[in-house]
Amino acid sequence: MLKAKNTITILLILVFTAGGWSQENERALSLDECIKTALKNNLGLAVEILNPEIAEASISLARERFLPQLSMRYFTQSTNTPSFSWIDAAGEVSTDFNNYAAQYQQNLPTGATLTASLFSYQNETNMRFQTINPRFGSTLQFDLSQPLLRNFGFRVNRREIIIAKNNREMSSSQLNQALLDTVYNVEEAYWNLVYSIEDLRVKRQSLELARDLLKKNKREVEVGTLAPIEILSAEAEVATREADILQAEALVNNNDNVLKTVINLDTDGDVRLIKINPVDLPLNTRTDISLDSALKTAMDNRPDLESLRWGIKSRDMDFVYAKNQLLPSLSFEASYWSPGISGTQILYQDNNPLTDIVVGTIPGGSSDALKDAMKFRYQNWSASLLLTLPMDTIFTRALYSQAKMSLEQAKLRLQNQEQQIFLEVSNGVRAVQTDYKRIQAYKAARELAEKKLEAEEKKLLVGLTTNYLVLQYQRDLENARSAELRAVIDYNLSIARLNRTMGINL
Repeated sequence: MLKAKNTITILLILVFTAGGWSQENERALSLDECIKTALKNNLGLAVEILNPEIAEASISLARERFLPQLSMRYFTQSTNTPSFSWIDAAGEVSTDFNNYAAQYQQNLPTGATLTASLFSYQNETNMRFQTINPRFGSTLQFDLSQPLLRNFGFRVNRREIIIAKNNREMSSSQLNQALLDTVYNVEEAYWNLVYSIEDLRVKRQSLELARDLLKKNKREVEVGTLAPIEILSAEAEVATREADILQAEALVNNNDNVLKTVINLDTDGDVRLIKINPVDLPLNTRTDISLDSALKTAMDNRPDLESLRWGIKSRDMDFVYAKNQLLPSLSFEASYWSPGISGTQILYQDNNPLTDIVVGTIPGGSSDALKDAMKFRYQNWSASLLLTLPMDTIFTRALYSQAKMSLEQAKLRLQNQEQQIFLEVSNGVRAVQTDYKRIQAYKAARELAEKKLEAEEKKLLVGLTTNYLVLQYQRDLENARSAELRAVIDYNLSIARLNRTMGINL
């Protein structure tokens, strides 16, 4: 029986059977299934997923600056004022005025503002000596305002869009970082649960060895070949190992809760009653990776580095804008307009309005004024240069200094992070190599512990040793098995940690 016990090695401990740790309400899950569940249900990821969408909305908002604006206006007015001169009117002066306006305005990426406007009005009055009454007028006008120094250029005027795009990329990088962390957290919780379950199994096997020895001692006491006091050490060891099992069971429950929390396990029943049964085997084969290749992979794939690089681009954009704001304001402004006028023409005797004798009228409509304006019958234009020297760019350069320091800070932050990544990758590669060597060392220690226990049990059969030493060697074997198991789990966690450090565990 003892020989059969000694043939149980750590590799058999790592082979999970359905009956090894069964619960009435359990769910068998692989590591991949746990990761997929976490990526689907994790509330922290749900928050991070919204950030790129918010950043995308910010891009649309920044682009609205270059969307055209169309405005329309209608104005009407009727006035009645007493006449203070017979030249105006006999009793009171009455005027009806209507105004129609439509304007199209477009901001251009060069910083220019282009405006096209159409104004129309109708004016009718009882004032004397009018040659056109009612009078209709229309004016088609184009205005251009183009900065030539400050606020000139595509980059300066598309600054908000560029920064919004950079923020979107930063949000995507931060989401990838959250995904990397989530995957690692699942792996860590999964392998810790594997360790606690298998360590519990090791302790139960150790308890069975102690109980078997206690039964043997009791039989020998009954037949008188062993002193009753020898039972005490075996009973004490059984009680101690039973206490160890209680602690190991508590660790299993704790790690089970941690894994369920990380993956946000969704079940039909009460999640607290569901036990996760991990079905994947931890890796115990050698993984070779060089420091140079791991470092290159990390530099190419780390989301935090990518986020910092996008941040530098945004700070560089701020610096370009701040530098541009140091320039004086010089703008070119040009206008081109075409007026038109029409209405009912009043004919006076001898073609003299001062006679105040109307001899006839020539009807005219509002369309005639609009046609003249649209055909550019009367062409007018103006051009100007406006130079403004703001005092803030002469006496202070606070915005420029702030942008410059922010850019330098972002570059230093990237350099610091690259140094940290070098340290993390170096430690990660070393940890993988060291943990694999630990597996080999603890494997050898466990095999020696098995041989020592087997030899001590044979000596006990012939009375050449004591129960105390046998129990001690049983405890040594238990510790050796747990240490080997811990080394295997640590090796898998080291690989997972290194993959996260290199940004490839997705």
